[in-house]
Amino acid sequence: MMRIVIVHYHLRPGGVTRVIAHAATELMTRGVSVAVLAGGDLPGDFPCPVRQVPALAYDEGDASADPLALHRQMEAAAHEALGGGVDLWHIHNHSLGKNLALPVVVSKLAEAGQKLLLQIHDFPEDFRGYNYRRLRDFIPVDQFAETLYPQAAHVQYSVLNGRDRRFLSRAGVPDEGLHLLPNPVWVPESATEDIPDWPYRLWLYPTRAIRRKNIGEWLLWSALADSEDHFATSLAPENPRERQRYRGWVRLAQACNLPVSFDLATRTQLSFATLLRSAYCLGTTSVAEGFGMAFLEPWLLDRPVAGRNLPEITRDFESSGVALSHLYNRLPVPLDWFDPGEITTRLRRALTRLYADYRLPPARESEFQRAWNAWVKDNQIDFGCLDEDLQAKVIRHLCRHPESRKVLSRSRLTVAGEGVIAQNRRVIQEQYSLPAYGERLMAIYQGLVQSSPGPVSGLNCEELLRAFLQPERLNLLRL
Repeated sequence: MMRIVIVHYHLRPGGVTRVIAHAATELMTRGVSVAVLAGGDLPGDFPCPVRQVPALAYDEGDASADPLALHRQMEAAAHEALGGGVDLWHIHNHSLGKNLALPVVVSKLAEAGQKLLLQIHDFPEDFRGYNYRRLRDFIPVDQFAETLYPQAAHVQYSVLNGRDRRFLSRAGVPDEGLHLLPNPVWVPESATEDIPDWPYRLWLYPTRAIRRKNIGEWLLWSALADSEDHFATSLAPENPRERQRYRGWVRLAQACNLPVSFDLATRTQLSFATLLRSAYCLGTTSVAEGFGMAFLEPWLLDRPVAGRNLPEITRDFESSGVALSHLYNRLPVPLDWFDPGEITTRLRRALTRLYADYRLPPARESEFQRAWNAWVKDNQIDFGCLDEDLQAKVIRHLCRHPESRKVLSRSRLTVAGEGVIAQNRRVIQEQYSLPAYGERLMAIYQGLVQSSPGPVSGLNCEELLRAFLQPERLNLLRL
């Protein structure tokens, strides 16, 4: 029997925890012995044995990282949970910089010949300068590449999207050690509760309202709404910094008398599936995703998705047959709604800060121009590139000058028809089902377990950083 350990920093409610639970369930149906290690509190109803490893928790505060202690805790917990040795370690997001000891432990496991599947869904190179600096300060320069991204025949990588696969390939991961493993998409059946009969058309953004979800753009759409429409977000953020920004949006919505409800899931206490089914349409205005579950889940409940497209992410979905052409790539607003130089000043400041965070030479004028050309076309700027202050200025302008709405080239969200809903539901059920995910994962495990340990080297970390830090990808909401 194959013995697998899955490792993550935590098992708090959310997408990663759901995916790990689904993976464990599918693997056990195939005769695999699975245990999960995580820091923090553990759920009581997980489908496989779980063990708490305190040293796995985020260490972004004052805690000192201790790789030796983490290594001992992981080895002891895994052997106790499985009743023996480990055939393969499946570790999520080891390189993110949320726990400085974890990449060191991973490199030690690699050096010891342990079989490793490193599943990365968030990269420190992807506009997470604080995390990257922490890693650079903690890991010796001459050991950085092989510690953060070990490369060997018995160490393989999996990613959620084709963009990340391309970037890792450019950095040196061979095709046989690099796997595209999209998340399974599954929505639970509704509970016995009744579906609310709202007195309006509910446009629901089913997300925790953190910064990269671009909540200001959702409020902009509410400012453009018809009288029968009402907009909502499902959950408030938990992080204190995020909550401060969130409260700013709540105050703006109240001041402008926008048809918006916040934290609807908490207020109604409805199940996730019931809340989604109660909506006229589901929305997303996010400017960055690792996988993009919001583009897929609603169709399984016969609900359309409207809003902002993320071609880096959705290209994979469209290649598999999911129809998303009704989503928009840009939401242009006139540059002359802003003070002269206001945006260029913020863009230059952002690029300067970004390059400093990654300890790169100052941005050249050509790099500034590349970012500007991505943001601005035909004297209009994409609303999603702006920060909260600038977005709020646009929303206030629309509320004070309703006649200015006609200046916007896009003034309403496009909703897909019944035929598209049925097609997308069918494709997602076939391509992203739990059994299909289990089969992909088993094939990766079987190939990796049969591999022979070899010498460990490192990836080209500079090439990986250049792939992510393209000026065209800059967005003020991600800094």
